[in-house]
Amino acid sequence: MVERTLLGTTLGSGLAAGAAGTTALNAATYLDMALRARPASSTPEESARRLAQSAGVSIPGNEEEQQNRLAGLGPLLGIGAGIATGLVLAAARAAGFKPGRVLGTLTAAAAAMAAGNAPMVVLKITDPRTWSATDWASDILPHLAYGIAADAVLRSQR
Repeated sequence: MVERTLLGTTLGSGLAAGAAGTTALNAATYLDMALRARPASSTPEESARRLAQSAGVSIPGNEEEQQNRLAGLGPLLGIGAGIATGLVLAAARAAGFKPGRVLGTLTAAAAAMAAGNAPMVVLKITDPRTWSATDWASDILPHLAYGIAADAVLRSQR
């Protein structure tokens, strides 16, 4: 029988919470796109492009190949942010932060929203001060889905 260590439990819980939250966020986003016939956001790809530029890394290939790579890298940044958020949430629980369901959901949603949006604000890709109510709803609702799913996973890991 393998002994579960605190680090192993926290890591596993965080990865599972981040994966579940990210899946829920993506599903809510794609549902919104399908229902409102709205196009995909270009901000993930723009984030990848600007991060590469900031790091002095060039995206290889011709213009079309670069665009295709950015179309893959942008969503990977989102997955990374979602997984990292799950790990932070699990570490917070391991350190004693054990909120109720509502606060846990809102904390997870806010953390995921910050992890996803803060880099884009810093890179001047978006400015939430200029968002419409519809823009805010399009951002908040998928992050609430993240929060619900991530909190449910963390809660199940007791």
